[in-house]
Amino acid sequence: MNEKSKLLYTPEQRIKRDKSIWTIVQGVLAPLQFLVFLVSITLVIRYLMTGKDYEMANYSILLKTFFLLLIMVTGCIWEKVVFDKYLFAEAFFWEDVFSMLVIFLHLSYVYCLFTQKLSPDSLMVLALCAYVAYFINAAQFIWKLRIARKEYEALQKKTSYVSSEVFNEGYAS
Repeated sequence: MNEKSKLLYTPEQRIKRDKSIWTIVQGVLAPLQFLVFLVSITLVIRYLMTGKDYEMANYSILLKTFFLLLIMVTGCIWEKVVFDKYLFAEAFFWEDVFSMLVIFLHLSYVYCLFTQKLSPDSLMVLALCAYVAYFINAAQFIWKLRIARKEYEALQKKTSYVSSEVFNEGYAS
């Protein structure tokens, strides 16, 4: 790791992250949202291919949207605890920007569903666009988790740069 490069978390932020209940909440909600996404995208594609289970696909998209909004609210709380900003903390700025697009697309789907602004097929295509954006955004966050893990491993090798007291306080990723 380049010594001039900025760490994703300062030692203090990593301690806050590791001690926060919101880290656990995010760790539970993220895989649940992904599971709902997998079921829902299957139902959406099934509808587009066969014309069957339109209502079930809609319910699954609404459930996915609920999980998205829930994880966004709890993620904002997590960011406030760790970075002292509800949104757009430097470490996750671009992920948060892209999250706004994901939310916009999901809420556009909800709006179009309830106002009947789009045909059923167009509505499902909009849902697929929202899901592509969600998948990209999820990959952004997974990439950041990987970076954090690699930073921790690099810092662990150079324990002379970080006091053992910080590691004892819960500096593990």
